[in-house]
Amino acid sequence: MVHRTIIYRPLSTGERTVSLASDDDSQQNFILAFVLGLIAFILALVIGLVLYMQGPRPGVATATVTVAPLAPTGPLAIAAGAAGAAVTKAPDQPVAVAEVTETVTAVVPQGAGIRVRNGVVNFYFESGSADIAPGAAEALATVIKGVQSGRRAVVSGYHDTTGDPAQNDRLAKERAQTVQEVLVGLGVPAAKVRLEQPAVAAGTGNDAEARRVEVKLVD
Repeated sequence: MVHRTIIYRPLSTGERTVSLASDDDSQQNFILAFVLGLIAFILALVIGLVLYMQGPRPGVATATVTVAPLAPTGPLAIAAGAAGAAVTKAPDQPVAVAEVTETVTAVVPQGAGIRVRNGVVNFYFESGSADIAPGAAEALATVIKGVQSGRRAVVSGYHDTTGDPAQNDRLAKERAQTVQEVLVGLGVPAAKVRLEQPAVAAGTGNDAEARRVEVKLVD
């Protein structure tokens, strides 16, 4: 039979010190990593909030309009979207659209707008866009009244001289068609609205003024 003798020797003071120091280093590394991770999270959160607060905000259209009620002479279907009509309607009565009685300009960011001057309605467009500014129904009320009295509406599209000429011609036609669709949506018979390509499609004035569609009444 073999006998084994195990002798337990207590750690010396130096060995105990090394063990305790190792434990302290591990705890310090853990705490340091936790603090750094927390700081990184807070920084990311703050940066995200700043970027969100500085993000783009939708533009708000502004307009100065003098209006008088237009006596209804027939039902009008108000076009959705860009028309943005202000309407009143009593039970079982046709819709009435406010009629612009003075020059009006409605301006939104990036150059889209509407101007009524001497009976001619001018729609201005952002570069490369065929979107109509709000207020189309009010601006076209005089044209609608003229058509109801037996006249016709002529719609002509113009463009600026920057960019590709073929693209400019296409945009001018598309913008004129958009205005035509708004008129039809407001109850004007399609047969009473004529698209007319101008002899010179390059509009006058600066680029923003040149990108326009004119609507006028003819006998």
